[in-house]
Amino acid sequence: MTQVYLNYLYVSIAIIAVAALLLWWGWRGRRRRQSGLPEPAEIGPEIIDTEPLAAGEGMVIGTVKAADYLDRVAVHGLGIRTDGRLEVHEQGVAVFRAGARNYLITRDQLAYTRTDRGVVGKFVERDGALIVGWTLGAEDVETAFRARHAESHDQLLSQLKRLTEE
Repeated sequence: MTQVYLNYLYVSIAIIAVAALLLWWGWRGRRRRQSGLPEPAEIGPEIIDTEPLAAGEGMVIGTVKAADYLDRVAVHGLGIRTDGRLEVHEQGVAVFRAGARNYLITRDQLAYTRTDRGVVGKFVERDGALIVGWTLGAEDVETAFRARHAESHDQLLSQLKRLTEE
């Protein structure tokens, strides 16, 4: 009887290993297809030293292609979901991420700001995710952020709308 259970265990482990291999293979292919996208700007000391117009702690849900909210941007770690902080400055939007590279969306890259239910892998209540539309190279992308507190969500939204509508 023990051998039967061991066979079930071996088959289960093999299925899990094949699934993990296929996921890794798909992510590698996505990174290869998106390799032409440039790296976003780094956050300079002039941004870090200035007081932001608005800031909020929360979750950086990730960056997706603007045409398809299920298509993550895999290069440069932009599609990774992390805890982080979003800061709005006159120069643009600073995205600070825990365990991942921080980056700056410059003001000339910003296209629009809106709210939505979320993007790939993270859906919340109505208008709970802050979506920042911007241009990365020739590709239109969206970065989603979920603020931990409603007042910081509202402050970020109003300042981002001010920057994108000017």
